[in-house]
Amino acid sequence: MTDNLNLWVIPLLPLAGAAINGLLGRRFKNGMVSAVALLFTAASFAWAVWAVFEAWQMKLPHIETLPFPWIVAGSFSAPFGFYLDQLSMVMVLVVTGVGFLIHIYSVGYMAHEGGYYRFFSYLNLFMFFMLTLVLANNYLLMFVGWEGVGLASYLLIGFYLHRNSAADAGKKAFIVNRIGDFAFLIGMFMLIQHFGTLNFGTLSLDGNGIFNQVQHLLPETGWGWLTAISLCLMFGATGKSAQVPLYVWLPDAMEGPTPVSALIHAATMVTAGIYMIARSSAIFSRTPHALAVVAFLGCLTAILAATIGMAQTDIKRVLAYSTVSQLGYMFMACGVAAYSAGIFHLMTHAFFKALLFLGAGSVIHALGGEQDMRRMSGFLRKEIPWTFRTMTVGTLAISGVPFLAGFFSKDEILTREFLSPFGGHLLWAVSVITAGLTAFYMFRLWFMTFWGERRPNAQIENTHATPLAQTGHGDSDDRGHGHDAVHESPRVMLVPLVVLAAGSIVSGWLGWSGLMRGHTIDHFLQPAIQTPSEVAAATSTAPPAEQTESSILEGTLVAASIAAAACGFLFAWLLYYKRPELPDRITSRIHGLYLTVLHKYYVDEAYGAIFVKPLLAVSTVVFWRGIDQGVIDGLVNGAGETSKRIGGELRQIQSGNIRSYAAWVAAGGAVVIAYMVWHSLAGVGK
Repeated sequence: MTDNLNLWVIPLLPLAGAAINGLLGRRFKNGMVSAVALLFTAASFAWAVWAVFEAWQMKLPHIETLPFPWIVAGSFSAPFGFYLDQLSMVMVLVVTGVGFLIHIYSVGYMAHEGGYYRFFSYLNLFMFFMLTLVLANNYLLMFVGWEGVGLASYLLIGFYLHRNSAADAGKKAFIVNRIGDFAFLIGMFMLIQHFGTLNFGTLSLDGNGIFNQVQHLLPETGWGWLTAISLCLMFGATGKSAQVPLYVWLPDAMEGPTPVSALIHAATMVTAGIYMIARSSAIFSRTPHALAVVAFLGCLTAILAATIGMAQTDIKRVLAYSTVSQLGYMFMACGVAAYSAGIFHLMTHAFFKALLFLGAGSVIHALGGEQDMRRMSGFLRKEIPWTFRTMTVGTLAISGVPFLAGFFSKDEILTREFLSPFGGHLLWAVSVITAGLTAFYMFRLWFMTFWGERRPNAQIENTHATPLAQTGHGDSDDRGHGHDAVHESPRVMLVPLVVLAAGSIVSGWLGWSGLMRGHTIDHFLQPAIQTPSEVAAATSTAPPAEQTESSILEGTLVAASIAAAACGFLFAWLLYYKRPELPDRITSRIHGLYLTVLHKYYVDEAYGAIFVKPLLAVSTVVFWRGIDQGVIDGLVNGAGETSKRIGGELRQIQSGNIRSYAAWVAAGGAVVIAYMVWHSLAGVGK
């Protein structure tokens, strides 16, 4: 149903801010730049809240705005339209709300950095593309936002133009995402081939969207064309949502400023793949083989990233691998057809992961740029108490401590995995182990950062960390803020931390039926998501056997997740607080295994040896030296050299000697006469 909410205004407002700061920001003072960026982002958030409230009051299955037809080619049409249902309601509020808090935080964090107007222009541009992605009413417009966030992330990750590591990280993110995007494109081509459209549902233009047509299809029992479409879409999601094998770009994205890390890792770009799979639930729920692949990749990603995070010493990299692991949880949820549980965890994760990244930025800001946790210690919790308190909330939430946000959403995923016919006890067991590892590496971060003896200038082997307070304002990265003493962050940075900490506490309660009187997040998202049981009912086939969720079983599963979190905390307490000498002893005994985990299982090195170096060699030897220099340059340069030689020879004719000219004229005349005589004789002969 079309509406008068003008949904297109929501993404347009950040685009206006990006254009103003991008075109005129060089002339503005920092205060004006931040005012423009915050004003348009706040207006977008306010419009989103109003639109969601109005749509909720209308009690319609969805609201749709169709400003104009966009692409029409024969029977194919793709409108430039926006779509608001329960799923996009959650996404648009998370993106605009958390994004606005990150904008506020950035005002303080980037205050002494160069390129201030450029940073906020990129930040607003990122918001525009992400909102386009989650509000699009067809796959083609979604793909525009999909590619746009890839471009904006490239600009933000590589913000420090004169740092090679930042430039390399930006290129890596851009290229790796293009691999997944290619699969997404193939999936869209297959959708056009089989459905003739890329529109989601019943639209004013054709009334025959993909989800309308797919309602009449039976679930596939084998590897059919619908499964092929699902796998292509899934592989596209592995790029954006950093799943195996395309997760390698996300940890390197830490080269960007810390607010960028929070924006990319918390509620925006990395959740795009999860959103796309949930949006395509009508397709995925008819392809059990594709669901199994999604669940397997999510499980592998979660456990792999969790083990890597245990060995990292850079505070931002620990959080980066934590994000990869939590995205694996969301992927697993989608793989067992618990799409609403995945979206629920996406929402709660947005709060506590943004809080943790911004809190880490506050720590880095306080220490004049230090990121190595081995150079931090107990004095920090006294010098920066608000940062300590808020990061404590974030650590408890992500670890699954009862009654905080992460506890509710993670418990929902674990329960669904255990009960779902598409899950299994093995998948659940791996998830519980991963939950324990999550608690371990997060409390390890907490203890190393805020507890223990003061050791700011300790000599550490094999580290690239910068000694405390030796980087100053105007440095080439986000590590220098021009302070000599440890200090708490300004209020403009602390207020977002407090708000996000509150969200990390209360957002999980939205999924508790006791509070919502039965209206859980699952119930709320039900109109926008189709599960396999609903598919079976709609197509009159026998529904998959589902286990009944008893209170005893549910309590047992909850107890198991709590026990895993408690074990993680106890091990972290023992190794990094009670007996801090033990980690060195343990790693010395398992030195080989420790180095393997520390070097991230050498995946980057393997990719470099298998893909990067051969491609560079082929590009250098075949395409550059062989084709470019040998063939193309050879033809062009050869033609030039030949013309030059011919011209040099012909130049000899222009001697300036009149007798020579007369001789050439006579010779030319003789040739002409001879040709005419020969031609006439040939004519007589015929």
